Amino acid sequence: MFRGFYTVGSGMIAQQRKTELLANNIANANTPGFKADQSVIRSFPEMFMSSIETARIPTKNGFQMKGLSPVGSISTGVYMQETLPLFAQGQLRETGLNTDVALIDGQLPTDEETGIPGAIFFRLENEDGTEHYTKNGNFALSPNGFLTHPNGFYVLDENGQRIALQNDDFHITSEGVIMEGNTEVATLGVSFAQRPDTLMKLGNGTFVQEGGGNLPAADGVAGVTYSMQQRYVEASNVDAARAMTDMLAAYRAFEANQKILQAYDRSMEKTVTEVGRVT
Repeated sequence: MFRGFYTVGSGMIAQQRKTELLANNIANANTPGFKADQSVIRSFPEMFMSSIETARIPTKNGFQMKGLSPVGSISTGVYMQETLPLFAQGQLRETGLNTDVALIDGQLPTDEETGIPGAIFFRLENEDGTEHYTKNGNFALSPNGFLTHPNGFYVLDENGQRIALQNDDFHITSEGVIMEGNTEVATLGVSFAQRPDTLMKLGNGTFVQEGGGNLPAADGVAGVTYSMQQRYVEASNVDAARAMTDMLAAYRAFEANQKILQAYDRSMEKTVTEVGRVT
């Protein structure tokens, strides 16, 4: 009976965490460059149950017990194993702002081990000098003239240097080259992740490489192609309708587990108050 409490409780916890994940996806449906999270729910290892036979079998040396009689396996519950971002390209949304730029996926090699295609990102510099990565091209000019991310991180060029501009009157080519008039100022830096599932997701659509270190430049990886579109941003890839449907399904699964838990509770109450009563 108590094992049933644990099994049902684990199911409620897993569905609650899935609901929170989906709620976060829906809340960021309009965040530029946001990548929707996906949950992976797994079951705990099953237990094989056996009963102890108490009957004794006579032998020439006396008696011996029958031993164990197999009953069958029993589930021990589920848990949310991990959450993984979905790196599919979001739709492009026109903003009309010169400082906005969308990074558009082209040909991205697939990892042989996982079968998952790689991903490309803009390069950013954090306050401590480490690199972060994003698909959120909703950039702006800082008071000192540097191109920055909404988090305040500096946008880096292909050489890992900060990009300084005179004003917002500039043009970005499809290759990412920033032109002020006829002068080439810099080229937006783009990094490639062969295994994007190993990236750690941070706030506002930014990522860092697990274990530290920097991703390689996309231009140096064979088979990687991409383009850029100024005055556009890549929208979130959250499917709001699908997320709402999944949230309702998770809520109903939570509710079903809750009803089973109540049934267990009533059974335990009857066991204590009626079956276990001393007369």
